[in-house]
Order: sequence, then C-alpha cells, then structure tokens
Amino acid sequence: MGQIHDLTALEQAAAVRRRELSPVEIADHYLDRIERYGSALGAFITVTGEIAREQARNAEKRVVHDTPEALPPLLGVPVPVKDLTPVAGVRWTSGSAAFAERTADVDADVAARLRTAGTVLTGKTNTPEFGVPCYTENDVAPPARTPWDPSRSAGGSSGGAAAAVAAGLAPAAHASDGGGSIRIPASVCGLFGLKPTRGRITNAPLQPDYIGLSTSGPLARTVADAAALLDAMAGGAPGDYFAAPPSADARTFLDHARSEPGRLRIGRFSAPPVPGARLAPEAADGYEEASRLLASLGHEVEEVDPPFEASLLRMFEVVWAGMAVATPVPEEDEARLRPLTRGMRAQARAASVEDYMRATGGIQAAVRRAMPRLEAYDALLCPTLAQVPAPVGHFAAEDPREEFARMSAFTPYTSMFNVTGQPSVSVPLHWTAGGLPVGVMLTGRMGEEGLLLSLSAQLERARPWADRRPDLSVLES
Repeated sequence: MGQIHDLTALEQAAAVRRRELSPVEIADHYLDRIERYGSALGAFITVTGEIAREQARNAEKRVVHDTPEALPPLLGVPVPVKDLTPVAGVRWTSGSAAFAERTADVDADVAARLRTAGTVLTGKTNTPEFGVPCYTENDVAPPARTPWDPSRSAGGSSGGAAAAVAAGLAPAAHASDGGGSIRIPASVCGLFGLKPTRGRITNAPLQPDYIGLSTSGPLARTVADAAALLDAMAGGAPGDYFAAPPSADARTFLDHARSEPGRLRIGRFSAPPVPGARLAPEAADGYEEASRLLASLGHEVEEVDPPFEASLLRMFEVVWAGMAVATPVPEEDEARLRPLTRGMRAQARAASVEDYMRATGGIQAAVRRAMPRLEAYDALLCPTLAQVPAPVGHFAAEDPREEFARMSAFTPYTSMFNVTGQPSVSVPLHWTAGGLPVGVMLTGRMGEEGLLLSLSAQLERARPWADRRPDLSVLES
C-alpha cells in the first residue's frame, strides 16, 4: 500500500470503510509529518492534535458500530481549515498579530459541513494577514514555502494549505479565493485547485458577501479528491446575497470528475490584462503545452481577446482596499498590522463612498460587456500566473503601492474570474527544467464546475501528475 500519505483522500476514506486503515492511525501519521515538516514549510498557524485524535477516535467507533451505508463520505480523512475561516473553540488569527490570541466562538458553515462529511481537523493552515496578499508571510507563523523549492513562496492567500497538501502533511485541504488565493498556491505547489461558482459555498455566518469576490474551495492532489471536497462543502444559507445556478442534473461533482467531458469549444488567451506585466517563458511554455494537449484530446481550441482591459485593475484595487479595511481592528492594535495592510486600509479610508460605488458599478458594467462573449465557450484557457514561483520576500516593499504592483505583475489573470464569479481551476500540467511547477487556468460558465472537473480529470488521465512528489530531504539537513 505504501505510506498513508501516498494515498489520495478518497483512497483513505475507502480504506477506513473497509477497516483496512484506522482513522487514529491516519491522524497520528499526519500529525507526525506536521511536526517534522510543518514549521519548515510554514504550513500551519495552529495544530489541533487533541481535537484530531478525539475526532479520529469517534470516527473509529462509527466504523465499528455503523453500517457502511450510514458512514459519511470522508470519514477519518484529515482536512485542515484555512485560518481565515473560524472553527468554534479553535485559535483564529486571520494571519494577523492583532488577533494572535483570538478563539472562534462559532463554526463557519463550511467548517461544519466538512465535519459532517467525517473529516478530521488537524489544524488551521497559514494565511497572510486578512488574506490580502498573494503570498503567505505574516507575523504569527513562518513564511509558507513551496515544497518544490523551499526558498520560494507557496503563494497566497491559501499558501499554508497548498504547502501542507504538496508536502503530504494533509491529503487535501480547505482553502479560499478572493482574487486567486486557491489557484495561485495551486500553481506554485503543483496541485489542483478549484474556485467554485459564486454562491456555491456559503460564507455564513460571519463573513459578509460584499460583491461576491471570495469563496471557499478545495486544494488537492487529484481532481477526484477536489470534487469530493466540493461535494462536502457546497451549499447555501439563509441570508446569502448570491446563489449558484441550479445544477442541470443530479450527478455529484465526484460523478462529473469520473465522466468524459465530450468535445468542447475552448477559447485561449495569454496577454496579461495588467499594464507592464510580462509572461515568463516558462509560464508561456506551460500554456502552449496545455493548448496542444487539449487539441490532441479532440477539443476545438481557438484564440480569443482577453475579456477585460486595464481599467478593471484600477477598479478592483479600490474594492480590494475595501476588503482590507472590512475587518474591525481595535485602535490600539492598528500598529501591529503589517505595512501592506495598513497602507491598504489607509487607501480605503481616503476613498469616498462615491469612489467605491463607481468602482463596483464599473466592475459590473465590465462584466456585463464581457460575459456575452465568454458564454460562447465551454471553457477558457490562460496561464494561472505570469511568473514562476517567487522567492520568499520577493513582494515585500516599503511602499504598499509598489508591493501591490509586484503582486499584480505576478498574478494578472486570476482576479478577473473572482469579478465574474465563474468557476475556475488551476491544473498542474507543467514543470520547468529546474523542477518548479507551473499551472494553467481553465474557467467555465457560471454553475458549470461539473464540466470543468470532467475536463480537468481528462487532462489528469492524459498527463498524470499526482505521483510527482517534492523531495523533503532538504528540510531535514
């Protein structure tokens, strides 16, 4: 069978149901790996060993006493939760020294759904302060590093989750994405990451929806594992501003991941919509390789114009600054915030209500112009990132505007699909000659995560990636 961490999440769940693996054994295995590698990779902010072992013991009792049909689908599978998301009774820092000692009073709905699905909480994964940057460096935990080259960042804001899954510290992980925060770390850590359709997963009860940029989603080594996590997390709640379109059929997302997509019409573009951004040759290679693979599988691949112009970035920056100021911070703790956060909060406070309304209205007008063109395609292909994984410390600058510019040049593609609300994935099809992963992004129509999963699984079968593993021996020297 190999080692436990060599198994996918679904293989672990099946082994538990067959009583071939104990949930306690699985939890202990991952907690041991977290102790060995977690700090060096900056994967976790808080490790919940006692909770994990108690949940694992309870899962083991269910395996003994319940019928297989009564067992939840992911019973005994460790799935950590990103530290932007509250879990009742567990430390909840949001990546900020201002909240280093805060404990959540209630569960996020998505965390409760994962627990209902039988998952075991091994900890809260690392995230930058309030999830604002595209890299995971904060004042409460070590920097999150990609296991493929620990001198480089694991991306953000779900950098800890991606580092954990890529290094075998978790079989899969909860993540969230407001401007690319699932797809960015998926690309730099060699994983499959899915940002669902707006409204597919509720932000209740504590996180407001605002204009619907942010959503939870899965990070995993395989498409099927991501689909199974999406099945577990999906669902709305009373009071949500947005709801995903109803599904066209009764199949689960996992069913879709196990089905063929058919012949699809795929539009592709690679021109970065951010002024001054340049596509690195390695990222261009991955994009072209993915285009050829899609064509070889029988899909119709054609060039399209980028859906948005540079004006979208200026409007998005106003809204993103508003997201940074949305978290109330006691006045005496403002000085504990990182420079980028303070700068963006100052930018938001300097803007008027009129500025914000014009930005949100302009964003919607841009989406309304773009969407009729995008609807003609079953999927859109573009690079996930413009560059290869960046060194730790690359983005930091004394001037927050310079830091934001560096981030925009690194990740010019992802946020446009937070703006539209479309489902979007990063697929790990390419590695550079130096062994760094480079993802490509596929984006579907609203509500069509199922088709994206089918297409991604087809790519996975044609160009398998799950057995590629980083060498962690460098962390032990």
